[in-house]
Amino acid sequence: MLLLMILLFCASPRALGQVEESVFEDDIDPDWADFDLDIAPRRVPRQVKTILTKESKPHIQELSIKTTIISRYAFTAVYCAMLNRHSAATEGVFQFQIPTDAYVSNFTMIIGGRVYQSEIKPKEKRVKQGNGKPKDKESDGTRSESEVEIFRMAVKIPGRNRAIFLLTYEELLQRRLGRYEHVTSLRPLQLVSRLNLNVTIVDHSLITDLEVLPLRNGRSNGASIAATGPKIPAKTEPPVTTVVNNDKNVCKITFSPNIVQQAKIATNGILGDFVIRYDVQRDMGIGDIQVLNGHFVHYFAPKDLPVVPKNVVFVIDTSASMLGTKIRQTKDALFTILRDLRPSDHFNFVSFSNKIKVWQPNILVPVTPLNVRDAKKFIFMLMPTGGTNINSAIQTGSSLLRDYLSGPNASPNSVSLIIFLTDGRPTVGEIQSTAILGNTRSAVQEKFCIFTIGIGNDVDYRLLDRMALENCGMMRRINEEADASAMLKGFYNEIGTPLLSDIRINYTEDSVQYVTQHLFTNYFNGSEIVIAGKLTNQSAESLHVQVTASNNDKSIILETDVPLKHRQTETEKHVKAAAAAAMAAGAKAPGSEGSQRLGDALGSIAQDFVERVWGFLSVKEGLRSRLRSQTSKERDDHTQQAANLSLTYHFFTPLTNLVVEQPEVLADGTMAPAPAITPAVGEVVSAVNELPGDTEDATPKNQASLSNMIGNVEKKPVKKSITISKTSADGDPHFVVEFPLSKLTVCFNINGEPGHVLRLVSDHKYSGVTVNGKLIGAPAPPGSHKHQRTYFGSIIIVVDHPRRAYIEVTPTKVILDGRDRMVLPCHSTVGVDSGALSLAIVGNSNVTVSVGGNISFVILLHQYKNPAPYQKDHLGFYIGNSKGLSHNCHGLLGQFLYEEVGLAELPAQGDVKPSMVLKVKDRSVSVVQKSRRIYSGTQSVDCWFAKNNAAKLIDGQYEDYLMSHMFDTGDGPQGTNRV
Repeated sequence: MLLLMILLFCASPRALGQVEESVFEDDIDPDWADFDLDIAPRRVPRQVKTILTKESKPHIQELSIKTTIISRYAFTAVYCAMLNRHSAATEGVFQFQIPTDAYVSNFTMIIGGRVYQSEIKPKEKRVKQGNGKPKDKESDGTRSESEVEIFRMAVKIPGRNRAIFLLTYEELLQRRLGRYEHVTSLRPLQLVSRLNLNVTIVDHSLITDLEVLPLRNGRSNGASIAATGPKIPAKTEPPVTTVVNNDKNVCKITFSPNIVQQAKIATNGILGDFVIRYDVQRDMGIGDIQVLNGHFVHYFAPKDLPVVPKNVVFVIDTSASMLGTKIRQTKDALFTILRDLRPSDHFNFVSFSNKIKVWQPNILVPVTPLNVRDAKKFIFMLMPTGGTNINSAIQTGSSLLRDYLSGPNASPNSVSLIIFLTDGRPTVGEIQSTAILGNTRSAVQEKFCIFTIGIGNDVDYRLLDRMALENCGMMRRINEEADASAMLKGFYNEIGTPLLSDIRINYTEDSVQYVTQHLFTNYFNGSEIVIAGKLTNQSAESLHVQVTASNNDKSIILETDVPLKHRQTETEKHVKAAAAAAMAAGAKAPGSEGSQRLGDALGSIAQDFVERVWGFLSVKEGLRSRLRSQTSKERDDHTQQAANLSLTYHFFTPLTNLVVEQPEVLADGTMAPAPAITPAVGEVVSAVNELPGDTEDATPKNQASLSNMIGNVEKKPVKKSITISKTSADGDPHFVVEFPLSKLTVCFNINGEPGHVLRLVSDHKYSGVTVNGKLIGAPAPPGSHKHQRTYFGSIIIVVDHPRRAYIEVTPTKVILDGRDRMVLPCHSTVGVDSGALSLAIVGNSNVTVSVGGNISFVILLHQYKNPAPYQKDHLGFYIGNSKGLSHNCHGLLGQFLYEEVGLAELPAQGDVKPSMVLKVKDRSVSVVQKSRRIYSGTQSVDCWFAKNNAAKLIDGQYEDYLMSHMFDTGDGPQGTNRV
């Protein structure tokens, strides 16, 4: 993904940060030519011209933002082109607000024709926040609950030069009050020559209730859907120039105001938030399950269910700091909430400062007109004074709920919760957070949930966050300037209508692994439960899904068998639709270089969206588990797991640092010469040997190197050819077996079917190694006698000693699942040691997999730049070192590793000419002499060819080597390595 984006942007001189000469021709006013406006300068009002000419900082010529939302998972790419119009070097600041729940996945700068690519690295303890780091991200691993975080990078831009900034981030949209909300911040802090926003929504289900809100600005009127509710006021119009095209499952929204239209909104460049809200049509039942590339994501949001009664205790801070607006807005919200309580609910109020006051001691009362009236009187009489005794307040509220739930009046299937609100830190009684959290857990006893709300800037949000997480609740932050009343009402609306409790979602045993959270205490109306996981058997026909839950006074069980192949096809279909829509939207943006290139990039990275949803949710879950940890070992384990996943998916999280090299600018305003970059001692790039390049008849991708496109940026070391065995399975597939003792080489073809999984090496019971390869199909070339050709599209190497691990290789990525799980792109050059397995990737060339010190395999990457219809990216498999494999090894290749063969000539008999036979074990196999090209066609080998799908040459029949799935190690009905 990262390489693709760089290649897309580096294809033109503009992207290299070099100002085109025509821009500064004498017959054009250099001031206006520099601004590169999308309208004629004569149409620009004098006030706007004055603002532009007085700018001292670099001018943003283009800001293009493109988002592709596939089944609620949003990929956003930001392209910012910034011009330094002055001859001296000037600092340029790229600043962009991202949603607090999003993760940055890439940041790249292109300055003076050089590419500066960010890296995600593990965070060391007590590392200071660096440049390019969101300001609000806390170093202890907790995240602020503000609506946005700010990504900021300051860099020197050489005189008369351009800087390109590329930022990508990802987020899973949350459903609240029946709507998804996507927010894009448009705050470039100056008027922009060309501003383009493109949002493409693609969903498996019909898109409904689509709305584009007016631009939302400022914290006071910037409340989210949780505050404003599911509906917006009547007669609201989307921002000027907004175009919406909604076609059932695909929706496209564009916003492209020119510089004059921007100035009418705000001359300071703070336009506000571009907000899109929508929902999707859903049926009653198990929910929507998407399947792609061995992963699944399950969206569950039932509707039209009876409301479950709730028992709620409101614990309200009335310390002196609440005086004024805070207490007034809190009272206003509580009056509204009282009106929304249902007759089946029970409730009580606790206020706290130095002292604790309970409205109705020792009980929860039903919702009746008289009780509601008396509660309003209690709220009206609340007077802020004194300190903040959080510990005693929580203990009192918990005691009320516990006593009620143990009494005779409590409904067994009701939902119980505490809503806790404060604007400060503990100042009275117990003030240590650790003790307060421990006391809270003891008081709650896992019988109810605590939802916490913090108002203002003097709140211990980490305490409130942990209190909610440890007790199955949520935390919400209300900024000092926000409308607290609206946000309190909105938060209550989210949790005020419980529909289910004790939800458990199970999948076919042994068919899934690494499943994210699948047990939930409550499900509230208008929300959504999202679960993701990995399929262990990709060839399975179906996945059994069971949902059990409680609703009011009855239990609910939902079950179904999900057809995996059908769901995979459907998911692939709407992923292709998303990719096509993203690229089409970019192509239609007139004069927008960034928008076009972002469309191409997003069209590519969305291909693995289900796996990235799984990675995203797994990181979030790991961070939550880290906060809930009770021991240092438990905390360290969750920290390590979340950090490893962050590195695997290149997510900038609280456990990682984003590191990017800063360009060096000389005193005269020019770029310093780029030094040759050589590998550090011990780097894998100097230790990995590269096989000869791919020489297929289409141009391989690895012939067009990045350094050729952007100049002499990086000097790569010379990579030597390596010697490996001829024993291999490559091409169509053509098998070659070398018999060193007999000084013979034998070859044969296997004519399989697309989707077949072939056992190549099987030594599971002895060395613990299994190698399986999956075939893909392609049309035969014109004039060929074959109807189709087959190739290896993926190869899996499974190791069971000393612990189970595997490596899966495709032409585009390598998945290593050993101590940790990593996904590595095939275009990178990298090495990883994971205990039982180690691998080395030579970018776009080959992958070497080593098991211990005496087993190695080499997998060639056959990639095409401009493929013909009959050419498919595929793999070639070569055995490098087989010393560690046992004499009992089997498989299409493994069975020959320790065999000796003989060659004999059969004399002519009548009209039959003399022929050659190969003696293998006790069998005689007719063979003819042929020549085969191996190592991507760079070498030719003479071999004796066995016809008829290797009949008599291999043990048994071809069908005996078909595996049920890629992870099949032969432990099933066959029960032995030998066929």
